[in-house]
Amino acid sequence: METKERRLGEIQAMEADPDFWTDNRRAQQIQKEKSQLSNTLAEFRSLRQKVDDAEALIELAGEDPSDASLLSELQSTIDHLSPKVEEMETRTLLGGENDARNAFLNINSGAGGTESQDWAQMLLRMYTRWCDKKGFPYEIVEVSAGEEAGIKSATMLVKGQFAYGLLRAEVGVHRLVRISPFDSNKRRHTSFSSVYVYPEVDDDVEIEVKETDIRVDVFRSGGSGGQGVNTTDSAVRITHYPSGLVVVCQNERSQIKNRATAMKVLKARLYERYLEEERAKQAAVEATKKAAEWGSQIRSYVLHPYRMVKDHRTGEVTSSAEDVLDGVLDPFIRTFLLFDKGMIERKGGADAEDV
Repeated sequence: METKERRLGEIQAMEADPDFWTDNRRAQQIQKEKSQLSNTLAEFRSLRQKVDDAEALIELAGEDPSDASLLSELQSTIDHLSPKVEEMETRTLLGGENDARNAFLNINSGAGGTESQDWAQMLLRMYTRWCDKKGFPYEIVEVSAGEEAGIKSATMLVKGQFAYGLLRAEVGVHRLVRISPFDSNKRRHTSFSSVYVYPEVDDDVEIEVKETDIRVDVFRSGGSGGQGVNTTDSAVRITHYPSGLVVVCQNERSQIKNRATAMKVLKARLYERYLEEERAKQAAVEATKKAAEWGSQIRSYVLHPYRMVKDHRTGEVTSSAEDVLDGVLDPFIRTFLLFDKGMIERKGGADAEDV
C-alpha cells in the first residue's frame, strides 16, 4: 500500500499545478486513477483497524481463555475478516494497465459437439454465479444457441473494479469430464470450451474503427428473450475486414443500442489484439489462444469417476467441484495471480489429466 499512497501523493501534487487542466483528457484519466486509489486506501485503512481490533480480542482471550462469549466473538470476527483480508491481498496483485477496467468475457464451445455446447452453457452459468457472489453487475451481450442443447458461444460484459484483472486468470481452454446426460449408454465423455477476456475500452483509449473497414448486418434475434427482441430486426452483426473479427449483439430491443454495444465489443477485442501484439514483440507472454481440444486446457473439471477441479498452470486443486461450478472461483484466481507474479511455485499433486 506504500506504493499506492506514494502515487496518491504524486497526483495531489499534480493537481496543485495551475496547468493541470490544460490537457483535459489526461486530467480526467488522473482523476479517475485518484478516485480508485482513494477508495482502495480507504478500504485498506478500515480493514487494518478491524484487524487491530481482532488482535486486541486475541490478547483478551489469552488473558481469560475460559470466557466462552469472548472466544465466540473472536471466532466470529476472524471468520468475517479472513475472506476480506484475502480479497484485499488479491487486489494488491492487480497493478496492470487495464486490470481495473470492466471486462468482456467470451465463451466458445470446442471439440465435442452437443457435449461441449452444454459445457459452454455450464461455464456461462458459473461466471454469472461468480459475478453474483462478487456483487459485479453483468450483461449478456450475445448468446448463440446450440443445435440440440447448450450454447455455441456467448459474450458477457462484467462491470466492477478489477473485473478484467481478476477474469484474465480464466483465459484458456476449460475441460469437463463426466457421464454424458446425452448418451443413452451412460458413457464418460470429455468436453472442451474456450474462454477469452478483453478489457472494456473507455473513451480515453483511442481505437480507430473506420466505417469503410466494417460491414454491419441486422437480423432477427433468435433463442429465448422478450417478444420485442425476437420479432424485430434488432440484432446487429459487425464484421471488421482488416482483422477478420465478427461481433454480434442481440440483447437489446433497439438496433441502435445493439450496434453501440457491438462496437464496444469490437473495440475491446481490437485493443486486446493490440496489447497481445505488443507483448509478443517484447516476448513477455506466450500465446493465449489455443485450440479447444485435448492437451491445451488450463483447467479440468472432473465429475466422474470422482469429483475434482484442477488448474494445470498452478496445481491448485479442490474436490468441491459443485462449489466451483456454482461460482466459487476466487481460490483459483488468487493462486493464478500469485503464480503469475512469481510469488509462489506450482503446487504438486495428482494431475486431473490422468483420468
